[in-house]
Amino acid sequence: MTGPDQRAGRAARALSRPDAWLEAAGPDLYRVRLSADRRRRSLLTLDAATFAALAREPGLRTRPEGGWRLARPVPRQAPPSPGRPSLIEGRRSMMGPDGRTSEKTVNLGESPIAWLARRRDGQGRPWLTLVEVAAAEKLRDDFVIAGTLGRLTMTWDAGPRSSSGRGPGSDPAERARAAKDRIARALTDVGPGLREVLEHVCLAGTALEAAERALGLPRRAGKTVLKLALGRLAAHYGLAV
Repeated sequence: MTGPDQRAGRAARALSRPDAWLEAAGPDLYRVRLSADRRRRSLLTLDAATFAALAREPGLRTRPEGGWRLARPVPRQAPPSPGRPSLIEGRRSMMGPDGRTSEKTVNLGESPIAWLARRRDGQGRPWLTLVEVAAAEKLRDDFVIAGTLGRLTMTWDAGPRSSSGRGPGSDPAERARAAKDRIARALTDVGPGLREVLEHVCLAGTALEAAERALGLPRRAGKTVLKLALGRLAAHYGLAV
């Protein structure tokens, strides 16, 4: 299941919650809300193709107050693997150092970067470019390998390298140390004043507004600081710009 069907599956699971509903938010644009209170931020934004996929399966019924609910609930997913509560494996287009995209198996669990990547400005342009998203995903992939998912640490100093002669792929501990070294080099290249926003948003999974408060940034300045940091991170990785 790919494309609109995959997004529809995720939306259907969200809409299976007791008070969740779907509202029309504009031409060919729909929002999943978890309560009747429109002041609360919507959970997901869907396009027309995803709405059509939802209407086909599992089906939608009109809501007396406006909008739609699921015609029938969807089966609950099996619980995630221990220690990986946000793991949802799937396929995603990723950009390589040569600027070409390819399909790779990734964790589709929602993250602040994934949420920001879906946002658009007043001119309909994505908040984050494909290069910026690719850089963030690469850093987070190393964070997962390093075994520190869910824990923010401020001590990203590259440790001494092993002299055992074994490659980093032969031992999980070696792979974790190599990933931590890569993170240390990346954050060092990004530099102080910018690396902190990557630690909060990309590594710890902190929402951008919360990261702004934690770092003492002016309101709405987080996006600008994050994009500057991701630009430097992409340059470190040699991603095409």
